[in-house]
Amino acid sequence: MTGIVYRSTGSWYEVKGEDNAFYSCRIKGKFRLKGIKSTNPVAVGDKVQFEIEKKGDEEIGIINVIEERDNYIVRKAVNLSKQTHIIASNVDQLFLLVTLNNPPTFTSFIDRVLVTAEAYHIPVVIAFNKVDTYNDDQGEVMIDPETGEELLTMTELDEVRYLMSLYKSIGYECIAISAASGKNIDIIKEKMKDKTSMFAGHSGAGKSTLANAVQPGLQIKTKQISEQHKQGQHTTTFAQMFDLDFGARLIDTPGIKGFGVVDMEKEEIGDYFPEIQELKQDCKFHNCMHIEEPKCAIKEAVENGEMVLSRYESYVQIVNGDEENYRQDKHQAQP
Repeated sequence: MTGIVYRSTGSWYEVKGEDNAFYSCRIKGKFRLKGIKSTNPVAVGDKVQFEIEKKGDEEIGIINVIEERDNYIVRKAVNLSKQTHIIASNVDQLFLLVTLNNPPTFTSFIDRVLVTAEAYHIPVVIAFNKVDTYNDDQGEVMIDPETGEELLTMTELDEVRYLMSLYKSIGYECIAISAASGKNIDIIKEKMKDKTSMFAGHSGAGKSTLANAVQPGLQIKTKQISEQHKQGQHTTTFAQMFDLDFGARLIDTPGIKGFGVVDMEKEEIGDYFPEIQELKQDCKFHNCMHIEEPKCAIKEAVENGEMVLSRYESYVQIVNGDEENYRQDKHQAQP
């Protein structure tokens, strides 16, 4: 029988068969011997073939074939830096939830998610959540200590508008939403129809609230933000897929504190930055890494404002293998 994996709990998998019934399944041991570097050889979203075995009065499914994946998205395995964890497979689109604060989402995190999605051919929609909580009061007037010039600081909504403009200019679709108040949830639902979607973002960014907003009664657990660290408390332990009543599937995933870029050669990382991909042919050297080489079109683009500095910094950070930079000012670039 064929089916799709809807839930993974480590060693057991809930599979929806072609008869629309759910089966508790395990995998054959030999799957673990095929050189799979992932900590989870079977992921939510996988199309599998399985057989039913009876043990007394109990029926157990045995997965014996994992069909080829259209795509998948991975992160570094916890405490196993040389291994990966497949978050989900066969994803039609990813909604990246971004919050300006409570908890803060920095551009270094956004860019890592985008690079990973680009590498695995998963379209991304960036949803700026909690916009109903941001102020739009006139920014404070500050004095530039070097020039004495008066500068007007950005309001919170100014920052959101700037970030949306930044990523729209690169080619990513951006939507301002409020999962709590319902703002633009109808747009999200329309984009989800007839597709398998995944919500990603930091814990506390509102993934579970958004899931409950697009499908009232889904009752995915939500928790409050930790005041001490301004980070969400983890509410989802394992990935799980849901059938929604408007003809969509949703993969709910654990909150991601850090998003490691894995299984990529340094030379290919630039290919997953659309603006670098577009300009790199103008570099003097065909194998330019855009860091120390002379007559680099990418560095020139940063200097003349054609490429945003935060994006270039994210590129350098990833190439150097640095961990994410959580400086408070990382995402607060000036327009």
